[in-house]
Amino acid sequence: MSAVLQATERQPHARAVLASAFPSAGTPSPSHAYLFHGPAGSGKREVARALATDLLARGTSDPAAVAARIARDAHPDLTWVRPTGAGEMRVGDIDEAVVGAVSRRPFEAAHRVFVLEHADALNDTAANRLLKTLEEPPSYVVLVLLSDRPGELLPTVRSRCQAVRFDAPPEDELVRRIVDRALVAEETARACARLALGDAGLAERLAGDDGRALRAAAESLARHALSGNPGMPPWRSLIEVAVAHGEAASAAVVAAAAERADQLPDRERKRVAREATDDGKRASRRARTQTLDLALRLCGLWFRDVAAAVLGATDELHHLDRVAAVGEDAQRLGDPHRALRAVELVDATRRSLRVNATEELQLDALSVRLGEAVGPRRR
Repeated sequence: MSAVLQATERQPHARAVLASAFPSAGTPSPSHAYLFHGPAGSGKREVARALATDLLARGTSDPAAVAARIARDAHPDLTWVRPTGAGEMRVGDIDEAVVGAVSRRPFEAAHRVFVLEHADALNDTAANRLLKTLEEPPSYVVLVLLSDRPGELLPTVRSRCQAVRFDAPPEDELVRRIVDRALVAEETARACARLALGDAGLAERLAGDDGRALRAAAESLARHALSGNPGMPPWRSLIEVAVAHGEAASAAVVAAAAERADQLPDRERKRVAREATDDGKRASRRARTQTLDLALRLCGLWFRDVAAAVLGATDELHHLDRVAAVGEDAQRLGDPHRALRAVELVDATRRSLRVNATEELQLDALSVRLGEAVGPRRR
């Protein structure tokens, strides 16, 4: 069975669309451009890698080695593009990496595969720059656009791609997956599934050591405001977790670039080496921003759960492994409207951080506002 058919076993629409292009036998004839759309964690990224594996491993003597290189972003005929801006994909992200690169023939495979992650982040200028490439790419090119929000893509971009729909996994299925892979209690697995809002990859991350640290930091920030305890609000722990993620992301990009450079001609090798440092810095910034955003989202969900507990809607809680703590905070606060005001404050800071990088000042200001919104009332 091909990698694509294996990866789409639980995605009936995606399997139906891709089966004709990636049959278990015969010669594949993929579309020149696909739009993989569906909620985060529905498997779009994994199927894109499977598609690349099917195409780039065809005719090779060691398909497993090709698959391993693809998994490390180290295959010269696979280009994976992510937004470098805070929530925006710009012309600079796609101009050389995609529009310029499609004219260069594959280095070792029969195809070149270009994957654009978060394609809905394309700004109008970048989207229009990509249109001709989507319309008339060379025969060896396959483009895959991944989107959680396809409605935000320009209609002209959507119309040039074959749409492939992905559905979120059911909660019970996701819980079983987390229990099996992360080896955590079912209660914790279900909490992680709900906190991830259906994103399977994020749910597994939250169940691991890294996710536990992130959850603890977010909970600490929320509960400090609710308790009214004096002292420095614990937002610095959020910064520390985000910085660690940024450093790890940068190191991964630099390592992948070094491995990829070893497979390229001298001229291409020098170009990759020159770009590796800048790419690493951008990856670090993006990972740091995304981690802070996730931490604040978890903080907001804590306040949301407190409001639900005040109203007696305990079946709707996300933090199912922290019910007692949520209940304590609900009893202390007693007013769901104040908790929902805290959610609004957290969401406002998340929006602000996407365009303004003054992280420490904004988190400090948020802590003060949260204390005013949900801290004990002085008499």
